[in-house]
Amino acid sequence: MKDEAQSGATATFWDHLDELRHCIMRMAVVSVVLGMAAFCFKDELFAIVLAPRSSDFVSYRLLGVEPFSIHLMNTGLTEQFMIHMKTALYAGLLLASPYVLYELFRFVSPALYANERRYATRVVGSAYLMFVVGTLLNYFLIFPLTVRFLGTYQVSADVENMLTLQSYMDTLIGMSFIMGVVFELPVVCWLMAVMGILKASFMRQTRRHALVVILIVAAVITPTTDALTLFIVALPIWLLYEASIAIVALTNREGKQEEN
Repeated sequence: MKDEAQSGATATFWDHLDELRHCIMRMAVVSVVLGMAAFCFKDELFAIVLAPRSSDFVSYRLLGVEPFSIHLMNTGLTEQFMIHMKTALYAGLLLASPYVLYELFRFVSPALYANERRYATRVVGSAYLMFVVGTLLNYFLIFPLTVRFLGTYQVSADVENMLTLQSYMDTLIGMSFIMGVVFELPVVCWLMAVMGILKASFMRQTRRHALVVILIVAAVITPTTDALTLFIVALPIWLLYEASIAIVALTNREGKQEEN
């Protein structure tokens, strides 16, 4: 039974609304405090953010990339300060995300049955983990390769690249978010399998079509003409699809066993 039914207490709509308000306030306070802390550590924050623009970055060293350096420029009077604020805010939200998820789950969980709470815990935990993995893969592999290719690409030696800090940050944040969302594929497929919407046999039959879609998504994520970069982006997404087939197949078998 639900927690409220067990306790014999029935909360009103306004009680739930008041609790939600306090929940949002706590999440906002923690996010702002962590964002302010990130703002104060400017040198450390941007040492991490700007690391992929130089061949000294760890991924380049492991891949044996030739030495290079991309110089960034600022074109607006307030641009650097605003970028500093936005980057600190994003860092604060990223650091506060486990607490934010905890608060949201604590608010919703009393209205769930025990089995629903187990599913919710798995979904939230798995989704968060996969989003973090996708973001880290983008930072350490996909974004550096994209920056190196686009930042050093020249149609002529007479044309020098002058990249803005705003362009760099927008690309990093955008690609990180997209890769985080793409890595939710196994979680989404598992949910659809649990609801009986998706079957592993269908995913196997449409594998070729899925490969075409994966290549298109990879091309959108990395708008380069470099085949190696496209392959490096498409490979983990294809592996996610194959892992999703295995997860869906296992879920389908468990569903049949429960029916029997």
